[in-house]
Amino acid sequence: MTAPSQSAFSVVALAGGVGGARLVDGLDRALPPGSLTVVVNTGDDFQHWGLHISPDLDTVMYTLAGLSPEDRGWGIAGDTFHVLEEAKRRGVDEWFQLGDRDLVTHLSRSGALARGVSLTRVTAELCETLGVERPILPMTDAPRPTSIVTQAGKELVFQEWLVKARAAPAVREVRHQGTDQTTHAVLAALTAADLVVICPSNPYVSIDPILKLAGISEAVRNAKAIAVSPIISGAAVKGPLATMIPEIAGRDASAEAVATHYDGLLDGYAVHTGDAFDAPYPLLETNILIQSKEDRVVFARELIDFARSLR
Repeated sequence: MTAPSQSAFSVVALAGGVGGARLVDGLDRALPPGSLTVVVNTGDDFQHWGLHISPDLDTVMYTLAGLSPEDRGWGIAGDTFHVLEEAKRRGVDEWFQLGDRDLVTHLSRSGALARGVSLTRVTAELCETLGVERPILPMTDAPRPTSIVTQAGKELVFQEWLVKARAAPAVREVRHQGTDQTTHAVLAALTAADLVVICPSNPYVSIDPILKLAGISEAVRNAKAIAVSPIISGAAVKGPLATMIPEIAGRDASAEAVATHYDGLLDGYAVHTGDAFDAPYPLLETNILIQSKEDRVVFARELIDFARSLR
């Protein structure tokens, strides 16, 4: 069988967080129009100030729209925080930082959801207003909250643990609650994919919420699937993963530890130079530190070429 032409090469990226968004940005610019679909974690979604907040959806959307600040990776570059400052002045809980321009997204989403519009449709409409043409699909339209059970036995909503508690409490368990159903759009995209890319996102809180929905792991196994390590030289580029791996899995943080977590799903794996290990599938050992926009495109093209070389 001959490899599909570049124009027909269909890629589905599973993503969450800043690392996932940055790889998606590279893939977006490396692939021809109509080739990329992004399935995004919604386990981080929660209610704040009466609004429905979708942190990972927004990070991916803002990144593809060219609005995300390069230094921190979340929110909108140059945003102001007058509403947040006024909330603090009045004694309103302001631990989660919402920018003034960012608030328009949350107000629009919350109003549409209250009218019965699906999260999938709301996301498409928000993307259209920001000029994002690639399909961004929430992993599900129904609530699927992620929570953290600490070593002390306390259960926290994920964003409360990550942001409010600054990811300080040691983790005993990550729980995924609510629905186990994905959407027809997600399953259709995965079924049609020539390649599934698991982005360098936290496997426990960004990728597992997607994979544990009914039918998704099976669809990934039936496709050609590669992952990119979120660990470089034993450390996470961003976020708390490097401490979560020993706390949850009882082993040192490494590219290999993440690969073991995805056991049975992968046909190939990309690791940073010096992080190679004895794997049952081909490894791409290269520079995976993709902080600049130029690095993202270079790596995305290398990753696609690697995927095409796999049988």
